[in-house]
Amino acid sequence: MDDGTGLPVPLDGPPRYVAVFRRAGGDWVVAAQSPGRGPVEYAVAAMTRTVRARGQAPWAEVWGPDDEGRGWRRLRTVRGRPGPAAASGEPGQPRPSASARDERLRDRRHQVLLTALAAAGLTDLEPADTSAVTHLTEVADEDDLRRIAHWLASATASGQRAAGEQA
Repeated sequence: MDDGTGLPVPLDGPPRYVAVFRRAGGDWVVAAQSPGRGPVEYAVAAMTRTVRARGQAPWAEVWGPDDEGRGWRRLRTVRGRPGPAAASGEPGQPRPSASARDERLRDRRHQVLLTALAAAGLTDLEPADTSAVTHLTEVADEDDLRRIAHWLASATASGQRAAGEQA
């Protein structure tokens, strides 16, 4: 997936949404593919967090169909700062032990919020952002977080429509 310049070029086949990541060695690897953009953006957010947790600087690109739906275009590039090397445990107060059901529900709320942020293009979260996400997942219920996700999706769609009208 390289055109000789070191930058990724689209894959063969029908246009779809594709996320590619640049490895430490300089080559590109496909991290996610989907007919919808949401799962690809979520994968970019998850991979960005993983790469930063390794103490590396993430570099990803999202490709998708062009306006006619027949060709490819680069939708965005994500270049982040390196994160601190992974610590042995979570900083701060230890979380009180919870039942497996409570942990599952907390994880679902966390995933809802991270997916919404990824769909809005927020993939390289600062430590303060991560704290805010953790706090919200602890205090809000899933319905409230789904409502916040809906607001983010609506705002993102409005921004994309406005950008398309200006082009």
